[in-house]
Amino acid sequence: MLDIKFIRANQELIQEAAKKKQLKFKVADLIAIDDQRRELLVRIEQWRAEQNAFNERLAKITEPKKRLEAIAEMKKLKEPLQKDEEELKKVMKSWQLLMIEAPNVPDVSVPEGKDDSGNKEIRTWGNPPKFYFPVKNHIELMEKLALVDFESGAKVAGFRGYFLKNEAAVLSLALWQFVFDYFVNKKKFTPMLAPALVRRENLVGAGYLPQGEEDLYKTQDGDFLAGTAEVSAMGCFMDTVIPKEKLPIKIIAFSPCFRREAGSHGKDTKGLFRVHEFYKMEQVIIGEASHVQSVEYHEELTANAEEIMQALKIPYRVVVNCAGDLGLGQVKKYDIEAWLPSENKYRETHSISYFHDFQTRRLNIRYKDTTGKIQFAHSLNGTALPTPRPLIALLENNQQPDGSIAVPKILQKYVGKETISAN
Repeated sequence: MLDIKFIRANQELIQEAAKKKQLKFKVADLIAIDDQRRELLVRIEQWRAEQNAFNERLAKITEPKKRLEAIAEMKKLKEPLQKDEEELKKVMKSWQLLMIEAPNVPDVSVPEGKDDSGNKEIRTWGNPPKFYFPVKNHIELMEKLALVDFESGAKVAGFRGYFLKNEAAVLSLALWQFVFDYFVNKKKFTPMLAPALVRRENLVGAGYLPQGEEDLYKTQDGDFLAGTAEVSAMGCFMDTVIPKEKLPIKIIAFSPCFRREAGSHGKDTKGLFRVHEFYKMEQVIIGEASHVQSVEYHEELTANAEEIMQALKIPYRVVVNCAGDLGLGQVKKYDIEAWLPSENKYRETHSISYFHDFQTRRLNIRYKDTTGKIQFAHSLNGTALPTPRPLIALLENNQQPDGSIAVPKILQKYVGKETISAN
């Protein structure tokens, strides 16, 4: 959420941001309802001032008849006040709905574009492997090696359901342990096992609601299953003032994740690329209200994710997302895309974003600066590791002529073997 003072002072900038992000938001509608809000607040303040002054005069009236007359007059004064207060409640509801729809402004370095086709490659790492035998996709490899059961997965969980079996289950656990070791022991991030079941205000605060509701699973009690641990990690600090000396807060959060994949009908219907239930490790940083620091942390989170991919020897590229591929609150976002030999192209595995104070205003996360002033913090987040999606690139890039899989050296101590084979 943006500051209404900033919106009023930068109306053209906000409208241009909405246009770039392909949103139908109209700044003029918000300004109009904000004018009503401001007018009502002034009027209510005046009514209350008059009421207070009248109460002081009433206290000095002792003659019963005059006192009754004064009380009757005061009741007449209360009627317009109550009417304006009721009107303010309605106006505030409309105002709040429009406020949470106002988009954050993309950084000047963000390229223009309508969708992910407008994203720009900024670097690549690793050379896609050359195979001198027919390349198998991850489905063929995993079924041949008894690593997955899609038929039972669909029977138990429905469409896009799956069971990871044998070494695939071990490999997933190995990836989690490796990434946790990396962030906790090397990067000194605070580990967190985060709830997947979250209340609505956490999703509103993180910027996923109201726009993204169709992609969320909802319980019969009105709560939601989150699609990323970012939501609960940020919600952990809702309505708090963080001591400045504790900033930045750096968290590596792990949780089950759930997405309905609304709008993806017909896309990646087979295999593990686009599933409803998965597991994810998320990097989260809460820092001071500094654009320069946010940019530095954004590069840091991206470098962390790249180091993970490099350690796994998975070729990848980094793209900067165009404005039309940014979410409501994102100022800038990088995607990391892994090379998939079976598709002969890169596919997304990680997203890393910064938001300035967009999320923290919604969640009321603040800190006291060196002058004693209370400020809204800045927030960033980025994928550390989603599973099972990276398994696709890991298996396909390490396939051998006999259909076996070479286990990346960094994972061998966790998996307990160098090769996954049918024997």
